[in-house]
Amino acid sequence: MLELAILDDYQRVALSLADWGSLKDRVRITVFDRPLGADAATLLAPFDILCLMRERTPFPRSLIQQLPRLKFMTLTGARSPSLDLESASERGIVVSHTGYASQQATAELAWGLILASARHLPAETQAMREGRWQSTVGRVVDGKVLGLLGLGRLGSRMAAIGRAFGMEVQAWSQNLTAEKAEAAGARLVDKATLFRTSDWISIHLVLSERSRGLVGAADLELMKPDAWLINTSRGPIIDQAALLAALEAGAIGGAGLDVYDEEPLPADHPLRRAPRTILTPHLGFVTEDAYRVFYRDTVEDIAAWLAGSPIRVMNPASLDKRA
Repeated sequence: MLELAILDDYQRVALSLADWGSLKDRVRITVFDRPLGADAATLLAPFDILCLMRERTPFPRSLIQQLPRLKFMTLTGARSPSLDLESASERGIVVSHTGYASQQATAELAWGLILASARHLPAETQAMREGRWQSTVGRVVDGKVLGLLGLGRLGSRMAAIGRAFGMEVQAWSQNLTAEKAEAAGARLVDKATLFRTSDWISIHLVLSERSRGLVGAADLELMKPDAWLINTSRGPIIDQAALLAALEAGAIGGAGLDVYDEEPLPADHPLRRAPRTILTPHLGFVTEDAYRVFYRDTVEDIAAWLAGSPIRVMNPASLDKRA
């Protein structure tokens, strides 16, 4: 009997969203519903198969080398920058990946943050619970300027929704051309203009060495005093210390954040106390639709691997060393 671990099932829904019973004769399942932290190597050492939820638990070389029984890993989604595929391949560990139901969910959440900030929904909800009535004055997004940092698949979706709301849409990224911006319904501007003239700035870039720290103190200083910064991409794209300073000083309208440098965000983290913020716990991809595809494909990949059948493998070289 092989030992299988489902990692980071925070909502405790994994077993209810796929037919894990189809594996019961071959594997014994253990579910971890909390981050493993420094104990990851000790807790995972007994397992032959690991089911990863995106990059919630990082798997660098140092951890992979401490898992002597590990033979097969499944990854929800198509990529994880925190998983060392080269190290897994060297060990002969097969890594598969799943499909994705809809990657537009992140754009929808970004719009939720924009609209919540425009009408002060968190503050008004709390005020209602405390017996108060109409404590803020909101803004409409119609006629305002939406600035998009990145105009790929998600950025283009943001642009379409922005136009539907009657917003002027402008965009910037390092390789964006005027033609591509126009095709997505946006106007290409330089980075300084985007930060200086936008009422809401939403980030839709992949985290890389080029984008890490891309939004710094100088950019935040250009923003309007009532402009909001929205980040549903990756935390390290923004200089966190600079953002905290801008929020504390009241230099910008606020920040709607779904992603952070460290996740889960520690309970005592200063962002949790920062003024004019709307904070969500990396919910961009967290939908029932996505989870059903993730776990269905996970079960299918494990069954295929056990049977020696073709799978959605991420590191083909490791198949030569299949246990």
